[in-house]
Amino acid sequence: MLRLPAVSGRFYPSDPAELTALIRKYAVIDSSKPPIPVRACLVPHAGYVYSGHVAGAVLGRIALPRKIIILGVRHYPRGEPAAILSSGAWRTPLRDARIDEDLAEALKKACPLLREDSVAHSTEHSLEVQLPFLQVLAPDFTFVPVALGTVQFESLVSVGEALRRVLQASKENVLLLTTSDLNHYEDDATTRVKDRKAIDQLLALNSRGLYDTCRNEEISMCGLGPAVAMITALNALGVKKPELVKYATSADVSEDRSTVVGYAGMIFS
Repeated sequence: MLRLPAVSGRFYPSDPAELTALIRKYAVIDSSKPPIPVRACLVPHAGYVYSGHVAGAVLGRIALPRKIIILGVRHYPRGEPAAILSSGAWRTPLRDARIDEDLAEALKKACPLLREDSVAHSTEHSLEVQLPFLQVLAPDFTFVPVALGTVQFESLVSVGEALRRVLQASKENVLLLTTSDLNHYEDDATTRVKDRKAIDQLLALNSRGLYDTCRNEEISMCGLGPAVAMITALNALGVKKPELVKYATSADVSEDRSTVVGYAGMIFS
């Protein structure tokens, strides 16, 4: 199937030249420093004007392999709670991004919870906004789209364990690109306090701690499920070097501190 853009012209520019220039602005590559090889990263997915600089700080710094699993959010209550697409392509203003069919089939086989479902992906922006960045920075990449809705902790752990098996078995490097925004729609000061609590759990690679902290502290981290699955996989793979690359809130751009969203860019190597 060909998945058409859902948020082009709203979350990011629809003009290819403008879009490419904006990504180059946000993802500044320092030619004096070699790209960092990582197993996973966490990037936001708001409109580029608000969070593009955070995503760019991460994606411009790391070595992007040809194969990427994008672990995103199912924001809307439509489709399967753990949805994958295993064939076809996603269109952006730049070109079509091809799904890695072999990698997708391996992940489906490893994780029966993942169900083939185009409905959950049809209007979901969290995965779509990553693709133009990857098209500019890693033109030959293929990817697997996974969208997770709200599911139980044990189910998220099972997704993470399946990711570990697939990453471990792959003969090629595979990046686990996880996307989440942090706390939503509270004032800037409150959001920064809450976000720090979530970030501390991410830096500790504590999946249960992140899950419980977000629930107990009412931190509206939309990608909590993807982040828990990611941490589960990384712990099983022996990853020990998390790093916070950049943090911001929407107030850093809008200057409206009454109602903000938090954004973190992180790498895990």
